Amino acid sequence: MVGNNSRAAINVLVVDDEALIRWSLSEVLSSCGHRVIEASSARSALDAIEAAREPIDVVLLDYRLPDSASLDLLATIRQRLPKSAVVLMTAYGALELAQDALSLGAYRVLHKPLDMHDVDSLVQNAYASKH
Repeated sequence: MVGNNSRAAINVLVVDDEALIRWSLSEVLSSCGHRVIEASSARSALDAIEAAREPIDVVLLDYRLPDSASLDLLATIRQRLPKSAVVLMTAYGALELAQDALSLGAYRVLHKPLDMHDVDSLVQNAYASKH
């Protein structure tokens, strides 16, 4: 994947407790010219939001984290970052979960594992949906 340096960088918060997934997403997005902040838990995600120097444009959020296994974190992020697009990632394919996440304002709900070739276009489309 080759990044296009002529477009504006998108600020992406990647929240996943699995280090390999976080690293993979970060590497792909960084190579495409985006700025990436990583968090491994709900607490560290909220801390990253508070500490961010620039607006976070897109959040890639894992549903199950060590300190969060409900949609409460999604709702909190949507409240704190109303102009950000949130993509919920889950290994649990319950239709009700997806419907609830979308009703709380998630841009999309994706099932793991993600295809890393689609991540840049996903982030671009999520960003475009809010701007």
